[in-house]
Amino acid sequence: MVTAGHSSYSKATESPELEEMEKDNILTHSPTHYGAVSGNLGDTCPTCRGTGRIPRGHEDQLVAVIPCNDIRLKPRRTKLYVCISMAICIFICCLFLFFLFPRSVTLIPVSVQSVMVYFIPGEIKMEVTNLISISNDNFVPVQIVEFRIQGLVSKTVMGHANICNMTGIQSRSQRSYTVEIDLSLTDDGLNTYCRSSSVKIHTLFLELQMTMNISYLSHTEQLSLSTYEYIDCGANSTTPHPVRS
Repeated sequence: MVTAGHSSYSKATESPELEEMEKDNILTHSPTHYGAVSGNLGDTCPTCRGTGRIPRGHEDQLVAVIPCNDIRLKPRRTKLYVCISMAICIFICCLFLFFLFPRSVTLIPVSVQSVMVYFIPGEIKMEVTNLISISNDNFVPVQIVEFRIQGLVSKTVMGHANICNMTGIQSRSQRSYTVEIDLSLTDDGLNTYCRSSSVKIHTLFLELQMTMNISYLSHTEQLSLSTYEYIDCGANSTTPHPVRS
């Protein structure tokens, strides 16, 4: 009785070890076979049916199971990559601000090129030609929408001109323009002064009020400038001389 009980106990204790050895022997000597996750050796994987390949057309319907300790779930140098990305974004934003930030467009009067005087009974007509310069400090071209100029003598408007076909200014450049304005002197005192033969140089102080509408970077801006220049209203003059702003 004792002997029988001992032999049954040894078979019971050795059966799990025999099963493990049998499984290892089968895995070692049998061809590659893909089983289910349940752990039973005889179960076939229902997804690939033991072939180890996913059927075509089912890639978007299946979900891969990744262990929690998989290295792909623990990316390295995350803070470094985030800092580098932020630095690149800030640098690009600074470049955009540097090149697209609006800069000044300056209107500069240069000189009086010529003055042509025409004596008409009861009136004196003059054609005054001025040279102006416009500088663009922006990194984008500037379009001149409209240029207006009017001439005043003793706070009285004597003439004006509108120009709408002026060429635009390229980025970081300066361009000169010739502007002509027609003046009409109808005042009796000015007519007498300009026609007087006792005065050699009939100096007349002329105020020019210039207004320019420009467009760049999808917005419109207006520039204004007033200058003072002296002209001879008694004779023609073709000698350029500077003006005062």
